[in-house]
Amino acid sequence: MTATCSTLTHLSCSRCGEAYDAEQLMNLCPACEKPLLARYDLAQAAKTLTRESLQGREPSLWRYEEVLPVRTRAAQLKLGEGWTPLVCARPLGDDIGCPETLIKDESLNPTGSFKARGLVMAVGRALELGAVELAISSAGNAAGAMSAYAAKAGMPAHVYMPEDVPAAFRVECSNLGAEVTLVDGLITDCGARVRKKVEECGWFDVSTLKEPYRIEGKKTMGYEVVEQLGWRMPDVMIYPTGGGTGLVGMWKAFDEMEALGLIGSERPRMVSVQSNGCAPMVRAFEQGEQFAEAWEGAQTVADGLRVPAAVGDFLILEAVRESGGAAIAVSDEEMLYSARQMGRHTGVFPAPEGAATLAGQKRLLESGWLQDDETVVLFNTGSGLKYAHLWS
Repeated sequence: MTATCSTLTHLSCSRCGEAYDAEQLMNLCPACEKPLLARYDLAQAAKTLTRESLQGREPSLWRYEEVLPVRTRAAQLKLGEGWTPLVCARPLGDDIGCPETLIKDESLNPTGSFKARGLVMAVGRALELGAVELAISSAGNAAGAMSAYAAKAGMPAHVYMPEDVPAAFRVECSNLGAEVTLVDGLITDCGARVRKKVEECGWFDVSTLKEPYRIEGKKTMGYEVVEQLGWRMPDVMIYPTGGGTGLVGMWKAFDEMEALGLIGSERPRMVSVQSNGCAPMVRAFEQGEQFAEAWEGAQTVADGLRVPAAVGDFLILEAVRESGGAAIAVSDEEMLYSARQMGRHTGVFPAPEGAATLAGQKRLLESGWLQDDETVVLFNTGSGLKYAHLWS
C-alpha cells in the first residue's frame, strides 16, 4: 500500500500533556477526558514541505500531507476538499470602512462547508485504524460531510441531529447513505445519544474534538490563508465559533508553520464570533474564565453556532487570549442583514455563521478595536443555500 509523506509521530493530550501511540483508535485522553492532538516530526517535514515545493503541488488540502495524519494514499478520500478561494472583498470593505477585507469562502468545499476538511481526516484515519462504523452528533454540516466521506470509504454512518435542523441537512445525510436519527433537543443531547450507542454498538465517534484528527483538516485553513497571501500574515482573523475546531486548528497550524520555517513569529489576532442566543465563549472570555460554563436555553438561526458547551472550550479561549484577540456576540438580525450585505457586494452567499463574521467585524470597527487600515480575513464556513428558508 502506497504511503504518504505524513510525519505523524504520536498523540498528546491538550490538557495534561500525556503522550499516546497514534496507531490506535482513540477519542479523548483516558487520563483527563480532554482532546488529543496529533504531533509530527516537524524537522523531517521541513525537508520537503517548503515554499518552493508547494508551488508544484495539487490545489487541495493534501498539498500539506507532511503535517497531516493520513498514512496511506488509499485513505486520502478525495472529493475536492480544500484550497478554497481567498476572495478580495474590496467593495464590501469600502462599504463598511475597512478596505482590506477578504473572505475565505469555505462554501466551495464538498458538501458545501468547511466541515469537509475535518471529516476527510477523521474518516480516513478511522478507516486506516480499523473502525467499522462511524457516528456523529451534529447540527447539520458536519453530519453531511461525515456521511459523504463514509460513503466514499464504504463505511456505515450514523447521524444524530436536533429535530429542528433545516430539512436540507437531513436530506443530504440520508441521500449519502447515513442512518439519521432526529433528537428532541440540542447538539449536546445528540452527543449523549451517540455516547450511549458507541458503548452499546462499538461505533467510533467522530464528533467535534472527540477524536484527534478533525482539527488536523481544519488547521489547513491557516496554512492556505498565509500561502494565498504570499506568506504574509493578516492582522485579524474573524471566525464563527460553535465547537471551535477551526480556530483551535489554525492556531496550532501557525506554530507548526513557524517550526517548519514557513513563517516567523508573527500571528494574527483571532476573533471568536458567536450568537447572542448562545455565547458561552464570549461570556467566559469577558469574565476571564479558563473554561466556559454551558449556555442555558441556546437559540439561534445559525445552527452551527448553537453549541451550548464545547469540548475544546479552554483551547478556544487560550488561542483568542494568546493572540490578543477578542470574543463578540451578534444577533440573528445582524447575521441575516450581513448575509445580504456580503452577498450583494461580493457574490458570496454566506451561511448565517459566515455572515456573523461580518457582523462582528462591523461591531469591532465601531468600537475602535479594529482599525480601518488592517487586513481582515472573514471565514464563510458554509453555503447560504442550505438556509434558504431564512430568506424566503
